[in-house]
Amino acid sequence: MTTPAASHGARHVAIIMDGNGRWAKKRFLPRVAGHKAGVEAVRTIVRAAGDLGIEAMTLYAFSSENWKRPEEEVSDLMGLMKRFIISDLEEFAANDVRLKIIGDWRGLAPDVVDLIEKALERTAGNKRTTLAVALNYGSQDELVRAAKAAAAAGEITAEAIEANLDTADMPPLDLLIRTSGEVRLSNFLLWQSAYAELYFTDKLWPDFSPADLQAALDHFARRERRYGGL
Repeated sequence: MTTPAASHGARHVAIIMDGNGRWAKKRFLPRVAGHKAGVEAVRTIVRAAGDLGIEAMTLYAFSSENWKRPEEEVSDLMGLMKRFIISDLEEFAANDVRLKIIGDWRGLAPDVVDLIEKALERTAGNKRTTLAVALNYGSQDELVRAAKAAAAAGEITAEAIEANLDTADMPPLDLLIRTSGEVRLSNFLLWQSAYAELYFTDKLWPDFSPADLQAALDHFARRERRYGGL
């Protein structure tokens, strides 16, 4: 039985989906097999998020540093992303999921940009859940862009920077999850994570299940958030 949103209290959950390569290596499979299994985990977790009453979910899919990976792996990742958008677009629409892309996604290949633009337009009116996918994203770059926009508007303040973040139209980040046992943020949602709860699990991303998401939400529900106060 799922926990109502009013019980766990998390409106916005972000996930650093780590461990696809190690998942494949443990099974003596090529890395692309791990990425394919990771895509299936995305589908499962996004469906669960809606059932659990999560308003917004942000997934770290491709960082600006991922371009340093072998060219073949980058090509495989882009191909999987395109197939994911094409195959799941109708499900997004049917389940009232709004797709959002954060990061410098317009710097991707023209065919990818065109596909993303069509998907964003197709789901723009959906309201049940927002799925934000970080593509060609780096939080330091996001902060530079937000600060420049704030300065151009006249004054650099915390409020002005926050208003120009890629996530400005989303609820504040409540919970950030990282899989695979790593315990760092890896240039992801640095500003947004200032008072978010952090949850680290040894589970590799392809093995991360709705039950694991529920466990993270249960952990969050037990936390006392004081935001720097007593």
